[in-house]
Amino acid sequence: MTRDPSLIAATAAAGAAVAGQIAWVLVPAGARDTLTVGCVVLFAAASLLHAWAVRGPAWAGGYAGITLTVGWTAEAIGVATGWPFGDYAYASSLGPKLGPVPAVIPLAWLMMAYPVLLAARRTCATRLAQVLYAAALLTAWDLFLDPQMTGQGHWTWTAPTASIPGIPGIPVQNFVGWFAVGLLLFGLLVRLPDHPHDPDDRVPAALLLWVFASNVMANALFWDRPSVALVGGLAMGALLLPWLRRGIASRAFWTQP
Repeated sequence: MTRDPSLIAATAAAGAAVAGQIAWVLVPAGARDTLTVGCVVLFAAASLLHAWAVRGPAWAGGYAGITLTVGWTAEAIGVATGWPFGDYAYASSLGPKLGPVPAVIPLAWLMMAYPVLLAARRTCATRLAQVLYAAALLTAWDLFLDPQMTGQGHWTWTAPTASIPGIPGIPVQNFVGWFAVGLLLFGLLVRLPDHPHDPDDRVPAALLLWVFASNVMANALFWDRPSVALVGGLAMGALLLPWLRRGIASRAFWTQP
């Protein structure tokens, strides 16, 4: 059977994103900002192309519209007011901006919300449970993301207050804000129609597993942040366990025709 070209393209984009993230530790420091942006663009392309191929253009368009709008709006309000994430400012290292927000930032919301949404739908039976689970999983990912991005100087906190043990320099308010925005975002996304059959979701599933494993490994071995690896690994790992138990780890899932 011939595979959908969009699904082939999604797989290629996912592979390129993973390859770029592996190469990040090998390239000169001056090239890392460009590679960071490129990996986000590739990951976002993989998510959107997969949604297009498996769930259709209308679903993909609705998903992109909701996610990009919520992500950009939350970030723009956050930069301007300090709510809901706390007082922070972006550097110029992430490329051109849309207003006060680097254009790549909404793409980061788009790239990750898709595999998280699919994991929630596979794990939870009700819409409410899916929203809560997805918001929590997205917030757990940020336990890795914020230390990495602030460590690279892409944004800074102007007045960091109390932080979570093991995640220094990032205010607790940031994670509360992530969960709140996640509730809004996934409250809208779960209203998109679910797939009527068991779809081929191997690409986003593999990306979600890669995000978890690579962040634990990178923080523990390359970035000398073992506490981030531990706290983020426990939080995100605990949320991924029920997803794995629902069949994502079965041989049948990974050998779909």
